[in-house]
Amino acid sequence: MRRTDSAPDMDRFRAILKSKGLKSTPQRLVVHEAMLSLGHASVDQVCKWIADNGKTDICAASVYNVLNDLSALGMYKRIPSQGNKTYYDIHTYSHIHIYDRRKDEYKDHIDKEFTAMAEAWFKEHRPKGYRVDDIEVQLICHPSRKSKKDAI
Repeated sequence: MRRTDSAPDMDRFRAILKSKGLKSTPQRLVVHEAMLSLGHASVDQVCKWIADNGKTDICAASVYNVLNDLSALGMYKRIPSQGNKTYYDIHTYSHIHIYDRRKDEYKDHIDKEFTAMAEAWFKEHRPKGYRVDDIEVQLICHPSRKSKKDAI
């Protein structure tokens, strides 16, 4: 049940693609480069990063397909979010996500004690007819104080 990996660096990424019989296309490479830079991102955020960094031309549909394909290979973790938006995370191990509604962004919160406690609890209280593959906890938050930027 426990995931312990993060997305591979570019060299390892190319090797994994090759081992799976996939080509290191410019689209796959630039999406992975964007994800390594962003950490957590939606399709729109990856498209914006690619456009801002002038790497290559790629449409949103291609970004979506690449992210889904790489998630299926276990390189990213899919994070369902509010408003039917999907985010992707380069850290595939079990951890807590803090979603900042105002900034529309995710941050990781690592709490090994909580994760171990939740995994142990579900080992004893498994939902009937199901095997637990992973436990995802998402805290939906907003900043508790106004920043100086918000006051302007």
